[in-house]
Amino acid sequence: MTGQLERSLRAKRDAGRKLLVPYITGGYPGWQAAIRAAAANGADAVEIGIPFSDPVMDGPVIQQASQAALDEGVTPASILDEVPHLDVEIPLAVMTYYNLVHHPGPKRFAENLVAAGICAAILPDLPLEECEPWCAAADVAGVETIMLAAPTAPDERLPRIIERARGFVYSVGLLGVTGERSALAATATELAGRLKQITDTPVLVGVGVSDAAQAFEATRVADGVIQGASVVRRLMEDGPDSVGDYVAEVRASIDR
Repeated sequence: MTGQLERSLRAKRDAGRKLLVPYITGGYPGWQAAIRAAAANGADAVEIGIPFSDPVMDGPVIQQASQAALDEGVTPASILDEVPHLDVEIPLAVMTYYNLVHHPGPKRFAENLVAAGICAAILPDLPLEECEPWCAAADVAGVETIMLAAPTAPDERLPRIIERARGFVYSVGLLGVTGERSALAATATELAGRLKQITDTPVLVGVGVSDAAQAFEATRVADGVIQGASVVRRLMEDGPDSVGDYVAEVRASIDR
């Protein structure tokens, strides 16, 4: 069964739209308003980060935002409690780490996501070879598990990732942690091109897509982009309205 996120992204892509998914750290001051601003200015979905104390994929900006949220006492439950009040009409996903799934157990965690109105999850530290307990529980609950493909993945591995992916395939732009870079890595478009050749599932590039120009470049090959550090930095420096302004800027760029 195709879930809410994939149906929405496919429909927009098939209508000729490039896809834009901002990441916003849940629990950071103003995060709810930032999500509303992103939705109002052209985001096709939003990825909500559930802070974790050892975020292996996150670079300094998102680490700082996550730590600030944790210092305020934010928990997975407190973030999910807020989601039904966001009142946005786009799909919402979470990004977090498997420790936070393992603690309550996959079944309960997946059911908690659905109860909050979350339709998809990204667990970057859960490898394909170990994902089945979570993925089985998520499938039953109706949570789409977004799988990551790394630039170093050999050709024979990509079909297995695609087969397990729900929602979209996360094409990792470069090796390393999230963060802003001065240029889009060549690996970003190279991997996206490899994926596009073998799947009709939407392919979005994330990690290292740092501004509107890089988003445009990535979407000449991929179906869309995920932007995290550049969004969160604006939230931290200038507040939720600046997130809306930035999403509108990227939207205009990729719609050219």
